[in-house]
Amino acid sequence: MSDSWTLAELVAEAASWIATLPPPKNGQVRAVPDERTVRYYAALGLLDRPAAMRGRTAIYGKRHLAQVIAIKRLQSAGHSLADIQAMWPTLDDLTLGRLTGVTLPARARAPRQEFWKKAPASSVEATRAQVIDAPKAGTGSRVQAHTPTAPVEVRIELAPGAVVTIALPEGASLTSADVHALRVAAAPFVAELAKRGLTAPDRGTLEEL
Repeated sequence: MSDSWTLAELVAEAASWIATLPPPKNGQVRAVPDERTVRYYAALGLLDRPAAMRGRTAIYGKRHLAQVIAIKRLQSAGHSLADIQAMWPTLDDLTLGRLTGVTLPARARAPRQEFWKKAPASSVEATRAQVIDAPKAGTGSRVQAHTPTAPVEVRIELAPGAVVTIALPEGASLTSADVHALRVAAAPFVAELAKRGLTAPDRGTLEEL
């Protein structure tokens, strides 16, 4: 099976995948997007730029397919396009694959801007607990609480303005893979926050873990 498609072929390929999904709860949402709809997704920033150009014809790949299917699956679950835009920065290739069933090839990732800052060592809060950043992607680093007299709290930003703090029990540890799994699990929660206007304006894509 080819892994590259023109826009018309991408729509047809997506239709065959979407046909296996539950029907949308909102009758106003098209179960299968047409070419105009896919172009609209691209205008909203929900679709990557074409993978290549053959003359004046845009060529799309498996990530584009996964993005289209993910949008329709989330809409079928009752999420609006505004909800999906809010949660989109949290959906990396692994999450897209799990959400859609499309296996995406590994690709090189550029460093992302960090949004966590360590609490000042001189602060009163730091005397009660050591507050540190979540492990960075690809470092293999691990945060561990060693003694009950020096508790460790790890802060993870799920979305702009949505931060969760985890107090690690003695002997517990948290790796970058753990942080990634927590972000994936929190995606519906982040979408609900965005729906209620409880997240900050988007400042860019969070660091992928």
